[in-house]
Amino acid sequence: MDKDIIANFIEQVNQKKLSDNLFYLAKNPLPYRKLNYTVPGHSKNSLYETDDFIQVKLESWRYKVEKESGKVQAYSRDISKPKSQQYAPPSPDSAWYAAYNLYAKKKGNLRPDEIILIVSHKDSQSWVDSPGAYDNAVGVIANMETARILKNYQSQRSIWFVFCNEEHTPWTSIIVAKNAKDRGDNLIAILNLDALAGKSKEEESAGVKTNVTLYTTDEGEKIADLYSEINSFYKIGLIQEKYKRKTPGDDDGSFIKAGYPTAVANFGSYPYADPKYHDEGDIPERVDLINLRMVTQLNLAVILKIDMEGIK
Repeated sequence: MDKDIIANFIEQVNQKKLSDNLFYLAKNPLPYRKLNYTVPGHSKNSLYETDDFIQVKLESWRYKVEKESGKVQAYSRDISKPKSQQYAPPSPDSAWYAAYNLYAKKKGNLRPDEIILIVSHKDSQSWVDSPGAYDNAVGVIANMETARILKNYQSQRSIWFVFCNEEHTPWTSIIVAKNAKDRGDNLIAILNLDALAGKSKEEESAGVKTNVTLYTTDEGEKIADLYSEINSFYKIGLIQEKYKRKTPGDDDGSFIKAGYPTAVANFGSYPYADPKYHDEGDIPERVDLINLRMVTQLNLAVILKIDMEGIK
């Protein structure tokens, strides 16, 4: 591991840029990121405006943005359930929308056929008016910040930054995974960023900085162990844990089900402990930006380590 090179990159993670992008996507001008809501006076729904914002940023860093479409519906709401679980199947007359996955791809110089894929869902909950700051504006801006920092990096392997949709149905990460499999893409690592830094009131009050890497397979556990190794090696300072799930879940699960075992997810806690999960109170003012910066540094270091050395 080349400590100096990786250390130089992780020092470039900018907390102010993370904050600015977070408040743009979860407060002003976009209070929500969903297909069934348009900001008064605006001409596009707020998820399309989110897509535009991400695309403009990526293109300003000289990435070519590819868009991939799929048909989805907004969830209905079932208030008889606990608040965090109130999503329900769409009503029979629910509208269909075109939802887009966004790709920014960096081609590797030595092993271009080996792909490291970072994925984050960019939509907020379609069944409730939640800003979705922790779920999942934080994952989106961490993915964007990583793309910004690596814009001039000469990678050995290819690195793909992907922004999908999970709070409408069906999830569009399924399309990403299926199309990758149909093309025969060699995805050597899939890193899902979701609800980073989100944790319990007790953890928040104690000031601890957390990350949990979830895995489903033996191949995924190797990547989870790498997160722990790098957190210690670079003294990032997170309470870094790993957790094995019995069945695939979240957007990383879409890839495992498609036949890609090297998929993991990163969350602030697991079982997820944020008291405002899927709630109108999931606002950007609550986000632990220091914790978010630290996790962004850790994930960036993992990407660089895999690019330089592969997965052993």
